[in-house]
Amino acid sequence: MSHRIPWPSAARWRAWLLWGAIFLVLTGLMRAARGDIGESHVALIYLLVVVGGSVAAGRALGFALACGGFLAIDYFFQIPYDEFGVDKPLDWAALLAFLATSTVTSELVTRALAEAEAARRRADEVARLSRLGSQALNAGRAEDALATLAAVIRGTLGVLDCEIYRYGNGAGPVASAVRAHGATADAARDDGALVAWVAEHGRAAVVRADGTSLEATAAGTEDDAIGVAVPDARTVVVPLQVEGRTVGVLRLADAHPMVLDAARRRFLSALAYYAALGLERVRLVAEAERGEALREADRLKDIVLASVSHDLRTPLTAIKALAQAAAVGGNENARVIEEEVDRLSRFVGDLLDLSRLKGGVFPVTLEPNTAEDVIGALTRQLQPLFPSRALTAAIDIEQPALVGRFDFVQTLRILSNLVENALRYSPPETTVELAVTRRDALLVFTVADRGPGIPPEDRDRIFEPFFRAAKSPPDVGRAGLGLSIARRLAQAQGGRLRHEPRPGGGSVFVLELDALDLPAPGVGDGS
Repeated sequence: MSHRIPWPSAARWRAWLLWGAIFLVLTGLMRAARGDIGESHVALIYLLVVVGGSVAAGRALGFALACGGFLAIDYFFQIPYDEFGVDKPLDWAALLAFLATSTVTSELVTRALAEAEAARRRADEVARLSRLGSQALNAGRAEDALATLAAVIRGTLGVLDCEIYRYGNGAGPVASAVRAHGATADAARDDGALVAWVAEHGRAAVVRADGTSLEATAAGTEDDAIGVAVPDARTVVVPLQVEGRTVGVLRLADAHPMVLDAARRRFLSALAYYAALGLERVRLVAEAERGEALREADRLKDIVLASVSHDLRTPLTAIKALAQAAAVGGNENARVIEEEVDRLSRFVGDLLDLSRLKGGVFPVTLEPNTAEDVIGALTRQLQPLFPSRALTAAIDIEQPALVGRFDFVQTLRILSNLVENALRYSPPETTVELAVTRRDALLVFTVADRGPGIPPEDRDRIFEPFFRAAKSPPDVGRAGLGLSIARRLAQAQGGRLRHEPRPGGGSVFVLELDALDLPAPGVGDGS
C-alpha cells in the first residue's frame, strides 16, 4: 500500500516511449507495403497497438495511440495518399468508427485493469488483516499483543512511526501505551494537543506537509471513521472506538506525505478497529487481574477473620471467668469488664458467623415453622433487654395460619438483629412495629421504625460488612455486621432481605421467606 503522492513514474514514461516507437515503426512498415495491404489490416494492427498501450500505461496512452492511428490512416493509407483529407464520404465513417472503437477498447481495457488492481488490493488487504489478527492472537500477554499490533500496522502501512494511546475507562488523560518506530523516526514531533483533541471529540485529524492541521468535521463520515481526505498528510491521528466508545488513539507519522484516498482510509479504519480491540483486551485483562486480586484479598481476609475469631474465644472465656470471680469478691469494676467481654464475644461470634456464611458452610435447616412462634419468641427475647421501649407485633389473623419453610433459629436471629437496630437507632418515645403477612407464595416480615432513615446513596451499602450510614449515631454498641449477617442468613434460606424508606420518615426492613400451604381439613396429613 503506497503512501506517496503518485507522480508519473519512470516506468510509465518508458511505456510511452516504447509504444510510441512501436507505433512509428509499424506505421513505416505498413506505409512501405501499403500497396499490398488494405485499410482493414491497418486498422486492426493499430487497434492492437492501442490495446497494448492501454495495458502498459492506461487510458491516456491508449487514447493518444488511437488519435495517432486515426491521423495516420487518413494521411498514409487513404486516397489521396500523403495528405490529410478523404476521397469518399464512407472513408470518414471508417475513420470515425476506428477512432470510436479504439477509444472504447482503451477505456474498457483500462477499467478491467483497474478492477483487477482493486481486487488485488482488496485481497492484499484481507491477507494483511489476517496476518494482523494472527499476530495479535499468537501473543500471550495483552500488552505484547498490543505492541505486536503496533509493529504490524507500521510495517503494513510502510510508515516510520506508529503509536497507540490509551484513553477513557478510568485511564485519565491520554497516555501512550505502545510505540513502533523506525530508526529514522522523528521522536521530537509533538502532536500531544492534536492527540488529546481526537480522543476528546472522537474524530480523526491530520497534519499536512506544510505543518497545518486539519480536523474532521463529523465522526463516521462516508465510508469510515476517518472523515478526512487529503493528498499530503504527514501525520494521521485516528480515534480508536469500540461500540461507539473511544478507548484510545492511533497516531501514524512518516517522513513523506501520505495519500488518504477512500480505499486507503477504509483499510486504515479496519486496522484502527484491530488496535481498538487490542486496547480493549488490555483493559479487560487488567480489570480481570484486579478482580482476581480483590477476590484473593477477600479470601485471605475471611481466613484471617475466621482464625482470629476462633482463637479469641478461649481468652475471652478466661477473662469473663476471672471477672465473675472478682465480682463475687466485691470488685465494682469486674461487672463492667464482664459486660465488655460479652460485647466483644458477640462481635467475635458475628465475625466467625460472617466468615462461615461467606464460605457457604453455615448450617441452615429448612423445616415447617409458623410465623406466630417466631414473633412470640422474638418478643420474649427482646422485652427484658429494652424494658422501656415500645414494640408492637401485628399478625394478619384474617388469613390461615402463617406457615413457612425456614430455619427457626436463624430467622429469629435475623428479626432480632433488625428489631435491635430499630430500637437503637429510633428515638426513645417512638414505637417499633413488627408485622407479618402472606403475599402469594411468600411470608413477609416487616420491621418499621421512625429513626433517621437511610440516605439514598447508602441504601445499597448498608448490607456490607462494617458499613455505617452517614446518619448513624457515633456509637450504638455495634460493629456494623448485623445487617450483613441478616441478609446472608436470609439468602441461605432462599429468602430475601431489603430496605425501603418509610413514608413520613424512618426505615422499613422487609424479610421474605417461602410460605408453606397446609392441607385442607379432612384431606389427610398432606404427605
